[in-house]
Order: sequence, then structure tokens, then C-alpha cells
Amino acid sequence: MAEDQILIKDLLLRGIVGINDWEREKRQDILINITLTGDLSKAGQTDAIEDTINYRTITKRVIEMVENGEPYTVEHLAARIAEICLDAQGVLRARVRVEKPGALRFARSVGVEIERTRTDLA
Repeated sequence: MAEDQILIKDLLLRGIVGINDWEREKRQDILINITLTGDLSKAGQTDAIEDTINYRTITKRVIEMVENGEPYTVEHLAARIAEICLDAQGVLRARVRVEKPGALRFARSVGVEIERTRTDLA
């Protein structure tokens, strides 16, 4: 089986994430990168949207979750995003990077990167 990838790069959202009181009061930038792994060969042959992973639907769900959720850790946020990705038809593996730009002095950003498969959710 082919293992192809769809990349969602630099999705910049605003949400509540953090453990400090000041992080819980005001929305902050959250930078998200997602790599979806699946077999895209049928879509390559048929040119039909129903034969590929619908990254637009996944992205809409991620945006809604980030804007409405208020997790304490970026680890939890990344895990929730991975669950959304793996819930989509055709996604076999999801790599998710979540960063908080400007979270540390002298660092452009701080974040985590996780990789999950469907079996990790069982």
C-alpha cells in the first residue's frame, strides 16, 4: 500500500492554551503543521475528490476545536488534533506540530511534535 502525504503548513490560529493565569485570559497565536499519511493513489488515477483525504474538512474541525477549546498544554492540543485527523477517512497516520510563537524569551517559538496512528487511539 502506498504511503503518500498531505501537508497542511503554517496554520496560524488564535486560542487559549497554557497553565499561567495570563495565558488563560487572552487568546494567543498558535502555529500548527500537520502531515497526513494515507494512500492517495486512487485519487491520482481518478482525479475525484471522493477518492482522497478531505483536508478541508479536517482543517475546519481543527480550527473549531482550537478556537473553542481551552487546553492547558500544547501536548493535549496536539493529541486532540491528531484524533481529529485520524477520524477522517483514509488517514493512516498523522504527524502534528503545535507551536506557541513568542512563548519563551529569545526563542521564536516553543512547541511539540507528535505522531499517531489509528492503533494508538484504540
